[in-house]
Amino acid sequence: MDRRKSLQTLILGGAAATTGVAFNSCKTETIDEAVVESSEKFFGRTPKELERIEKLNAEQLFNEHEMETIAALSVVILPPKEPHGGPIEAGVPELIEFMGKDVPTMAPTLLGGLMWLDHKSNTEFGTEFKSATLEQKKQICDEICWHDTEKPLDEQPLEIQFFYMMRGLTVTGYYTSKVGIADLGYKGNQPNVWDGVPQDVLDQHGVAYDPEWIAKCIDQSTRGTIATWDDDGNLLT
Repeated sequence: MDRRKSLQTLILGGAAATTGVAFNSCKTETIDEAVVESSEKFFGRTPKELERIEKLNAEQLFNEHEMETIAALSVVILPPKEPHGGPIEAGVPELIEFMGKDVPTMAPTLLGGLMWLDHKSNTEFGTEFKSATLEQKKQICDEICWHDTEKPLDEQPLEIQFFYMMRGLTVTGYYTSKVGIADLGYKGNQPNVWDGVPQDVLDQHGVAYDPEWIAKCIDQSTRGTIATWDDDGNLLT
């Protein structure tokens, strides 16, 4: 199993684990009103959330060079794959900048880590991280991609915290995007067809369906047929 497949397995497993999460109850009328007002833009964001999103989008955390470095690191963490693409196509760099503004405590680690990457790359290879070869980038990342699980993460070196944060943001950003969902092959809820217990199983147990009951059931072979009515509202087919 390659790295991408491993990440896919982790993402799908994590999604399945969230099905048991309990949500706080809210007043229905309040939620409905908020959704109606904002559903055309950000899928049900409340007016206050929309205001905050617009405010954060108007701010700038990373300069152009830093955004390019984030993009370069993201494709090392999660290499693009045809036909869907990778972190760049999924808008991961933009998400990381937004998160750095939305959660201000993340910003020092992100900014400090980007500086560390360039310093490390310049020291060892005489070039900025974004301009280094893929093998040089991997060599740098190999030094910071593992953390001591016996020690609190916030007590470990900045570069270790930085890579841990970037890896989480990259994978989360990609697999919650349209591009990443397509890569997973997730299609959402799909209608299926159940024709009853297989005949060989019925025969094994010496039972059978009642023909009169079966005649009243929907013919699954016609499930794709669009119903038609006459002008008086009578069902034709």
